[in-house]
Amino acid sequence: VARDCLLALRSGADVVIQHISSGVSIDLIRTYKKLGAKLHAEATPHHFSLTEDAVLEHGTLAKMNPPLRNKDDQEALLAGLLDGTIDMIATEEKSKPITEAPSGIIGLETSLALGITNLVKPGYLTMIQLLEKMTVNPAKLYHLPYGTIQEGADADFVIFDPDETWIPKEYASKSSNSPFTGEELTGKVKYTICGGNIVYSDIK
Repeated sequence: VARDCLLALRSGADVVIQHISSGVSIDLIRTYKKLGAKLHAEATPHHFSLTEDAVLEHGTLAKMNPPLRNKDDQEALLAGLLDGTIDMIATEEKSKPITEAPSGIIGLETSLALGITNLVKPGYLTMIQLLEKMTVNPAKLYHLPYGTIQEGADADFVIFDPDETWIPKEYASKSSNSPFTGEELTGKVKYTICGGNIVYSDIK
């Protein structure tokens, strides 16, 4: 991270640093941003929702790269989300021993709910700030025609109930390795619309 921050400052190029999890990395990014580096930082829902203690409870389901870190790192991550150091929130077979299991967990289907549960409800971010980090900011960075609802724009959006509680049990993803299975979350996606077509509906 230190190397890439320096390269960003010296080159003037936009540099994206993904899956930020360390407090030291957040301090570096914050400092180099103040110096004028065009840095963009991204964090995942599992890193702001869990600490390394989750490995004791969930085993390989909590094995990821970068790994879950301690409480101080988690608090630094929350501070980085709050002050804008972290611009974006994004997502990423577990039947083996933890030393052999591949890293990573599914995250898309619980990402919004984890943001609402662990960032909006405790007051770290407003709902608009959360949605900016999950939609508008990534779209702007990668120059994609998304993140807005207006005539002529691509009809790609999600309709959700921010107050509905639910418990993840089954997933549409091919994998189901998540440490959040069975945990009560707030914020339920009701429809996912892609290109104007409903590709997911929670309405029975």
